[in-house]
Amino acid sequence: MYILGLNAYHGDSAACIFRDGELIAATEEERFRRIKHWAGFPSLAIEFCLKEAGITIDQVDYITVSRDPKANFSKKVWHVITHPQKFGAILDRFTNNRKIFNLADDFKTHLGIDTNALNQKIINIEHHHSHIASAFFASPFDESAILSIDGFGDFSSAMLAYGKGNEIKVISKVTFPHSIGIFYTAMTQFLGFPYYGDEYKVMGLAPYGEPMFLDKLKDIIIIKTNGLFELNTSYFTHVSQGVDMSWDNGAPFIGPLYSSKLIKYFGPARDKGEPLTQVHKDLASSVQKITEEVIFNALTHLHKITGCENICITGGVAQNSVANGKVTRNTPFKHIYIPSAGHDAGTSMGSALYHYNANLKKPRLTPIYNAFTGSCFTMEEIIRLLDEKKVTYEIASTHEELYNKVTDQLINSGVVGWFQGRAEFGPRALGGRSILADPSRKDAKDLINNKIKRRESFRPFAPSILEEYVNEYFEITDKVPFMEKVFPIRQEKRTMIPAVTHVDGTGRLQTVSKDYTPKYYGLIDTFRKKTGIPLLLNTSFNENEPIVNTPNEALDCFLRTQMDMLVMENVIVKRS
Repeated sequence: MYILGLNAYHGDSAACIFRDGELIAATEEERFRRIKHWAGFPSLAIEFCLKEAGITIDQVDYITVSRDPKANFSKKVWHVITHPQKFGAILDRFTNNRKIFNLADDFKTHLGIDTNALNQKIINIEHHHSHIASAFFASPFDESAILSIDGFGDFSSAMLAYGKGNEIKVISKVTFPHSIGIFYTAMTQFLGFPYYGDEYKVMGLAPYGEPMFLDKLKDIIIIKTNGLFELNTSYFTHVSQGVDMSWDNGAPFIGPLYSSKLIKYFGPARDKGEPLTQVHKDLASSVQKITEEVIFNALTHLHKITGCENICITGGVAQNSVANGKVTRNTPFKHIYIPSAGHDAGTSMGSALYHYNANLKKPRLTPIYNAFTGSCFTMEEIIRLLDEKKVTYEIASTHEELYNKVTDQLINSGVVGWFQGRAEFGPRALGGRSILADPSRKDAKDLINNKIKRRESFRPFAPSILEEYVNEYFEITDKVPFMEKVFPIRQEKRTMIPAVTHVDGTGRLQTVSKDYTPKYYGLIDTFRKKTGIPLLLNTSFNENEPIVNTPNEALDCFLRTQMDMLVMENVIVKRS
């Protein structure tokens, strides 16, 4: 049985394919379109998944879509009746919903398949059900509490649930207009970061401030005793005016979500590019702090209801790695699972899993700790490209030779582009499409920002650490395969690895396993043997664009930046 899962006409459009419950491929459309957070019909991702599975669309048994326009229908109707002034915004959402209902037409346009045959295969799965399934059915837990929390999807912003075996029971949910995701996005915009997906910048800025405005924010977001929350909607525009949202050429855009009342409350909003003051840093700290309180309140309530020690967290807010790293210290939960694509791209996988496990009652798959489900290229393809471009290269005859050449470059203040195996599914590079540097260098952050990234100086870089050494370097020991948690670095180790130690003494780590990434593990282990340090600085292989997907994109990024070395499989290109 083949199931094709989609996130379509939504930010971070994506596709995945399962064969009898086994994940064959999963990827985001942005990797092919080269537009961040691409939204629309993921035709290229679909073509990739079908090719990886070795089938045509006719051989797919089900096509699951992580949107259900019928979900919360009565609430939507009531909202239309009570807000006639928002007819334009409502019409835009209706048009978007029609695209979901008419997906068969897109398949006909892009893949040339008969729509009548296809309509019978399409299954709509509610947005947050898809999020929940992407975490619980991929987790190692037979029983778990589950929290999905994001902006909005199918008129809901959060869902608290309990999973056991193949069953998922919804306990409670938060519906429009209340949303912690909307709150965080609005405050991100207010702080001068206007682009879709900029929320991580506020998370990175927060440690530079103190939560001085926490009490003021408690007038904006109200935390309730039942584990849920509400917004004081007078500070936002999405109720009175709707959301100014567009997907021109697939690039998602959201207009300002905060009202004039927020400006009166906190003063003028920061313009993009305007210097960051201590007030901005303190506000970022306060936004992060109250978001954590909302999350921990929901989780504590979930634990009280379910009695579980296990928790699965998903949704856009689940990408808040700072909050994730504090869960076991601030709630009664002891074990946590977060998928590699907790954001909306992951709902493609979740919709397929929900149908396979919950609807069809099929056996659950092996827990997923491997995010390498994207594009892959052979040595022959890489060499052919370099020959065509007349680029000089050398080939390491063994992995050991490769590790030695790369680590020598890193130790000699080099910045290395590392392109290996299949691309990762999710927003973070995990050793498949990474840029690497020596974490012991105090100037490594400046080197990367000057040579490649050209990004804000307050944003941290992450450590990829051999899993056996986590306890030696971090105050908390856990499996973190998807770089989804931030932990405190031990005091005595912080001066040893300044390039990956954030201003508050923490690091967003990725634990590297010999089982899942043997080549990346071998590289880091070689670095350990030479330096005594079992980790590397790891950031995504890109320059203000989606993570590179092909050897040609990797080469282009290398050539237009000042990267010192490009490594694609065992092929090495050095800066001349």
